[in-house]
Amino acid sequence: MTLSEGIALAVLQGLTEFLPVSSSGHLTLASAFFRIPGNTLAFDVVLHLGTLTAVLAVFGGDLLSLVAGALRGDRGKVREIMVLAVASVPAGIVGLTLSGWVERAAGSPLAVSLLMLLTGTVLFATRFAPEGEGKPGFRTGAVIGVSQALAVLPGVSRSGMTISSGLFCGTGRAEAGRFSFLLSVPAILGAAVMELPGAEWDTSSTVLAVGFAVSALVGYAALRLLLGFVRSGVLHRFCWYCWAVGAAGAVLSLTGGGV
Repeated sequence: MTLSEGIALAVLQGLTEFLPVSSSGHLTLASAFFRIPGNTLAFDVVLHLGTLTAVLAVFGGDLLSLVAGALRGDRGKVREIMVLAVASVPAGIVGLTLSGWVERAAGSPLAVSLLMLLTGTVLFATRFAPEGEGKPGFRTGAVIGVSQALAVLPGVSRSGMTISSGLFCGTGRAEAGRFSFLLSVPAILGAAVMELPGAEWDTSSTVLAVGFAVSALVGYAALRLLLGFVRSGVLHRFCWYCWAVGAAGAVLSLTGGGV
């Protein structure tokens, strides 16, 4: 992998990991139609760690507050950690038991394109979500957890599905975004850990280091941008992009097109 290819993939990962447009879907379609090479496992791990760094830069204070509060016996903090744990279970189960099926889905640009259209439809529906004020409880956490589990499929956006689910369940806008990205910490870390056993560290250290830095910086900017959209109640605007990419991918898949 060349340095320019590494930078391109890191920018793509940093943008699409947090914006509700599916990072895995974009990487699959880019590889299929534009001959952009797919990530090596080692490089994929590094990009995941870069985007995890972006989450910690934004929400590290919240995580420390949760842990410190729980250690002090703060029942509210303990309860929030338990809700996050409940929400993390479905994706963990799917990741451990259905990884082979997910890999086959990732190899089908048509399937990915159709799932992008689904993501766009869910995002569009958020314009009709009730304007809530609450925080996720165990029931809402379970719903958000199931939506995160669906996002193991390439083309289904993790941030889009989890934030949308929170909004549909009456969670406040800012809290829906916050909960989604606190929940992303074990999800991103788990994805990186699962890839480690098969990773071959044959990519140059320069490409790895630049990829990490670019994915972290671009991811930070994308995360801040998305949180602004969520708080403003205009998350649904991303539906047009998902529909456009999904439709284009479906047409290219059915006609055998590509670049």
